[in-house]
Amino acid sequence: MRSDRPKLLSLIIPVYRQEKTVAASLRSVLLELAHLPVPYELIVVVDGEVDRSREEAEKVKSPHIFVTGYKSNHGKGYAVRFGMAKSHGDIIGFIDAGGDIKEEGLSMMLEHFRWYNADIIVGSKRHPVSKVQYPWFRKILSLGYQILVKVLFVLNIRDSQVGLKLYRRRVLEDVLPRLLVKEFAFDIEILAVAYHLGYTRIYEAPVELLFTGFSSITSKNFWRIIFRTLWDTLAVFYRLRILHYYDNVNKRRWRFDPELNFKIALP
Repeated sequence: MRSDRPKLLSLIIPVYRQEKTVAASLRSVLLELAHLPVPYELIVVVDGEVDRSREEAEKVKSPHIFVTGYKSNHGKGYAVRFGMAKSHGDIIGFIDAGGDIKEEGLSMMLEHFRWYNADIIVGSKRHPVSKVQYPWFRKILSLGYQILVKVLFVLNIRDSQVGLKLYRRRVLEDVLPRLLVKEFAFDIEILAVAYHLGYTRIYEAPVELLFTGFSSITSKNFWRIIFRTLWDTLAVFYRLRILHYYDNVNKRRWRFDPELNFKIALP
């Protein structure tokens, strides 16, 4: 029986080495969430206690916020899934902390979710009304990567890399136990597997993105991230199309991590 209770939004924020900015970011997100027409919870996941990020996050007081985390860094994908495992929402999303993505996009994302009755809504730099400022070399890399994603997974979206997405809970209940990627291509794995399983109502929403960070194209860390993202993306394709790892017939091969055990919501 369908419940008449208001839909709950769970928003995950992964945090790593952001002790100087995390408190301001959380306050901005909470201000935006307060304007939404749905109840909400904000789950902050500190991806490795390597600085004072957790202490700074815990200074932000709200009945809607829950700060959690773990000692060692595991990667952004792991942090987002860790937060999802602790969520209670009918709609579950994540947003990157740090200021590049404007929190005002949350209301637009939610409206798109309801309008399209979506399985997944992704923030997109290439939506016609998005407002985006970022370096030319990132635009080229982003376009090249998205062409690769389109060829490999036939996803009908123009951008999959923005750190702002919303998912229907039942989609995650089905998809998350199958996943392996813990770092940079985790969101591609979610999208590809969800689409493969028949959750094809995946749509884009506009975002406002102002790139304020700096990463040199000659930086070793920059190219390490690019390489790992490509490697993980190709690994997802191999597991999906060649091994059929994500299919139900291979359920016994899925890797169980109790920290990421996504609980089935009560009706």
